[in-house]
Amino acid sequence: MNIQKTAAYATKGAAQAMLARIYIYMSDTYDNPNVQYADSAIHYCDAVINSGNYALLSHENFKKYNEYSPEDKSQTETIFAIKMVDSEFTADDYDDGLGGMYAVIDGLGYGQIFASAKYLDLLRKTKYKEDARWSFIKPQYLTDDAGNKTDVFRFVAPMWNFGTDGSKKQAGYKYIQAELLKNSDGSLIKPYQVTISEQIGAKDLGGGKNEPIVDKKTYTLKTVDEKDNSYTIDFYGTTYTGEKDYRMIEDNGYPLYYIYKCSMQEGHSHLHSPIISRLAELYLTKAEVCAKKGNYQEALVNLNTVRERAIIGGGYTELNADNAAQRISEERQLEMAYEADRAYDVFRQGWTMERRYPGVHDAMTDIPATHPRVVQYIPQNDINAYPGTLTQNP
Repeated sequence: MNIQKTAAYATKGAAQAMLARIYIYMSDTYDNPNVQYADSAIHYCDAVINSGNYALLSHENFKKYNEYSPEDKSQTETIFAIKMVDSEFTADDYDDGLGGMYAVIDGLGYGQIFASAKYLDLLRKTKYKEDARWSFIKPQYLTDDAGNKTDVFRFVAPMWNFGTDGSKKQAGYKYIQAELLKNSDGSLIKPYQVTISEQIGAKDLGGGKNEPIVDKKTYTLKTVDEKDNSYTIDFYGTTYTGEKDYRMIEDNGYPLYYIYKCSMQEGHSHLHSPIISRLAELYLTKAEVCAKKGNYQEALVNLNTVRERAIIGGGYTELNADNAAQRISEERQLEMAYEADRAYDVFRQGWTMERRYPGVHDAMTDIPATHPRVVQYIPQNDINAYPGTLTQNP
């Protein structure tokens, strides 16, 4: 354990990083922290950070973090990863692996799980796509035979189920991609305008049949930030913010925001070595437990170490009891997306999982931390291997 090896091995640093994660889980919530376990988390974070064995990648190199092998000498950030190599990756591995869920590359993968609207909105908090983490999101645009794209305004709106009695109930959320209207010379009308057909009710046709009542209107967009392609639309009594962009390819109504964070290792489509721990997580862990102890200045330093790597000059100027939980949680969500951490981060704080955005999930059902489905089963193999009696979780 005293021999420093590459990130493909379970080193002393990997063990310390895992202990830091265990202790942050045990440090309880911001409102009721366990100071003893918070101190233990700080101890192991410092052990890794100050070891001199790891360093955050630069802003530009982090944009291609997904391309590094755990044993790449240029890769200084990963502490421990499960190494995968192309020679042992089958065609099924390329299709069915993590990357294959998130994208289709070179004809491989299913590409049916996309970046959520919530995550994209977090990225958009930093304007002009200056956040390095945009590099892992790859929008798929629709083109005609000549390679031309179509200008649209895209936003998220509620999706409704209508009754023939005039009632309606929200069923979820949907994307609307509305083509920008043009002048007779082919130029875009300004201020930008779109025409949208929207169901507003249902008509009873008898015999258990009904047909939708559709309303068609033209809307004029209002500018929020022209350089950032940000605009608003007043849509049936509510103002929604969206972006001027090009029409994206859709799958069942969902624009294809492919995710490359688990693909393209060493140039191979969906080759990916799952990350168990990396240095950025340790800085964010230390930021959280320092904030729980009320040491907001130290928390700010560690939070900004990660944030300013992703967003040049984008660090926060202050951190306090009112904003620390939100800012640190959002940074963890941005930085550690698609690394299997988000659910743990929500439920260990006693928060409720809210997924109010378009997708194949049930967007209208929130999951509190006390819900039975939060408790996961102990794998049967572990129960069988345990020398004593290990009771299954209820």
